[in-house]
Amino acid sequence: SPTRSYALSEAPRTIPAVREHTPARGPGWRPAPGSAVSVAAGSGALDDEARLLARELGIAHRAEAEARAGDIELALDTGQDGGPESYALTVRDGRVRISGPDEAGVFYGTRTVKQALRSGGALPEGVVRDRPGRPQRGLLVDIARKHFTAAWLEARIRELADLKLNQLHLHFADDQAVRIESTTHPEVVAPQHLTKAEVRRLLALADSLHVTLVPEFDSPGHLGAVLAAHPSLQLRTAGGTPVRGAIDIANPASARLVDELLREYAELFPGPYFHVGADEYRALTARNPEATYPALAAEARERYGPQARVQDLATGWLNDRAAVVRAAGKQPKAWNDGIHGGGVVTADRGIEVEYWTGREIGARPPAPYLAEGRKLVNLNSQYLYYVLGEPNQFTYPTGREVYEQWTPLVLRGSQPVPERYSGQVLGGRFAVWCDLANAQTPDQVAAGIRLPLRALAQKVWDPREPQLPWADFTRLADRLDRP
Repeated sequence: SPTRSYALSEAPRTIPAVREHTPARGPGWRPAPGSAVSVAAGSGALDDEARLLARELGIAHRAEAEARAGDIELALDTGQDGGPESYALTVRDGRVRISGPDEAGVFYGTRTVKQALRSGGALPEGVVRDRPGRPQRGLLVDIARKHFTAAWLEARIRELADLKLNQLHLHFADDQAVRIESTTHPEVVAPQHLTKAEVRRLLALADSLHVTLVPEFDSPGHLGAVLAAHPSLQLRTAGGTPVRGAIDIANPASARLVDELLREYAELFPGPYFHVGADEYRALTARNPEATYPALAAEARERYGPQARVQDLATGWLNDRAAVVRAAGKQPKAWNDGIHGGGVVTADRGIEVEYWTGREIGARPPAPYLAEGRKLVNLNSQYLYYVLGEPNQFTYPTGREVYEQWTPLVLRGSQPVPERYSGQVLGGRFAVWCDLANAQTPDQVAAGIRLPLRALAQKVWDPREPQLPWADFTRLADRLDRP
C-alpha cells in the first residue's frame, strides 16, 4: 500500500510556550488503549512524576520498565545540556520520550505533555528542547493580613506547577497577625492560622511538584502582632509615643525574640530561602530619625562609631537576622527599601534583594543595587502587585499589561535596566497583598490573578517577544484551564 503522507507538525500550544521545537512529519502521539507512562532503567527517581502523569492522562504506569509502542518514557540524562530545569521531549514513531538532567526538568516536560493534549488533542511529531530563562519564578501570597486555607494554598501550588513556576512565597507575619503555628512563642499567633501539620502537608505537595515554599518573617517593621504580646519591646519616640509595628532594635531582648522565631520557622521550612523583610521600618521615615529616636541614635554610635546613624543600626539589624537564617542553611532575602546606601554599615552583599518599590519616598532605583553586584528578584509594584481593595493608588494589574509591557528587566516603572545586568536579575514573582482583606474572597483572588499569573509565567520562562497576540494567549489560557 502507498506510504501515508503527514503534514509537518506545529509546536505544542502551552503556557509558557516552549522555547524550541524541531518539527517532523508524522501523526504525533495521543493516549491509546495500552499506552502507559514508563520510567527508564536507572531513572527510578522519576517514579512520582510518572505516576502523576499517568493519573492525569488516565493511562497505566510502569516503574523502570522498557518502553513499549504507545508509551511515554521518562528518563534522567545527567549528561544532557541546558541546566537542571531543562528537558527534551521527543515524539517519534508512536512513542514519547522526556529526558532531562534532573527531576525538575523532566517534570516540566510532563506539564508540556498535559497542556499540549488539552490544547490540541495530540503531541506533535518532532523534538522540543526547553528551559527557563530565570531560576526564580513564582507567586507571593500575603497570608498574614488575610487567612487563606491550606486547601486554597494547595490549589495555588498545583497551579504554579502546571505553569512551570517554582516558588510560593508566604508572607505569614505582619501587624495584623502571625499565621503559622509557633511552639516557641504561641502567644504571638492568631487564632486563625496554619498548623505546622498543615504546613508540612503543603511542603510535601510542593516538593512533589518542584515548587519551593519561601517563608517570610518580616522585621524590624511589620511586627504589630508580635508586639501586641510583647508591648515592652515596641519602639517609642523621644516623647514616649509607641510606633505602630516597629520593634525597638536597641533592646537586646528584641533580637532574642525575633531570632527564636526565625530559627523555629527556618527549621519548619526545608527550602533554601528565608525572607527576613526589613522594609518600611518607621524609625527611618521620620524627618530627623536621630532627634525623634535618640535611644536608637545613641545605640548606633555605641556599636558603629561616632558617625553612625539610625539607618546604620537598622542595617546592622538586617545583617544580624540574615546571619541567623544563613546559619540555619538558608539564603537570606530582603526587600530593597531595607537595603540602604551611604551609611557607615553596609548591608550584607550576599542578601538577595527583592525589588518592589518605586513609590516609597527616598527609595533607591535598581541601578545602584546592580552596580554593587547585588542579585535581584523582580516584584515591580506597578505590574506585579495585586493589592486587595486597591488602596494608595494601587490598581489591580491586568495580564495584558504584564504580557505586553513587562519583562524581568523592568524592575521599576516601565523602563528596563541595561541588558548588561541581566545575569543579576534572578527572576520575578507576582504578589497578592491583602491590605483591605475583605475586599475580595479567596475565590475572587484566585480568579483575579489567573491571567496575570499566566502572563508572568510566559515572561519569566522566555522574556522574548510573545509568540501569540494577547487575544490568542487568553483563548489558549481559557482552553488549558477548562476542567
